[in-house]
Amino acid sequence: MIGTGSGTFYAAKALARKCVGKSVVVLYPRGYHLPSFDVIFAPKFDNPFPAPNVIPIPANLVANDESFYSAGVAAFESRYRPQAGVKKVGVIIGGPNKCSTMTKGWAHQKLSHIFSAHQGAEFWVTTSRRTPPEVEAVVESFPWNYALLYSKDHFNPIPAFVKLCDVLYVSAESTGMLSEACTFGSSQVRVMDNLNPGPHKFRRFVENLAEGGYVGGTRKVDLSEEFTSARRLLGL
Repeated sequence: MIGTGSGTFYAAKALARKCVGKSVVVLYPRGYHLPSFDVIFAPKFDNPFPAPNVIPIPANLVANDESFYSAGVAAFESRYRPQAGVKKVGVIIGGPNKCSTMTKGWAHQKLSHIFSAHQGAEFWVTTSRRTPPEVEAVVESFPWNYALLYSKDHFNPIPAFVKLCDVLYVSAESTGMLSEACTFGSSQVRVMDNLNPGPHKFRRFVENLAEGGYVGGTRKVDLSEEFTSARRLLGL
């Protein structure tokens, strides 16, 4: 039984026991008796307790495969044809949460820096359902080659951004998008810091990615050793 998320932990444990099977959970089951699970894939930012069945991972698990990205690129290119031989710089903007803020001033500062740092490149951007309207207005004021504002269009260009961009900027609170960008594609991933001060899991997440070399360069998350450990624990 595989449980992906806190709402599945108890069900995965109980069903595995009833079916005399193995239990695997993704995310750290804080508050549960850890030995009651056979394998725990725990993000490092959760500061998991070291145990034989706990396998720390640097980013969230992402289930997408090459067919997903091929389809995403084809859908994107049916809307926009990238210029050949030109550097591609992508920007993925999420939105504020309890550990981050997102203001007009922040957006203008970050985007001005990006355009200044990559002169001559193609610039692509996408916002999300969480992006504040005033931030989308700032985004719209810049001269993008391709721009998708979620408030106006719900198409998902992110698979194409991940596969085609040479440099990909992601707002720091977007842990899912950072995990995807740091796992797939070949782009240099860079973080646009909008995190509030103080220690919290979003800050630990970004710091762990930086320490592992997954942001600022082209190193990608490779979990082959972690999956080998999981198979060994499961007797596979």
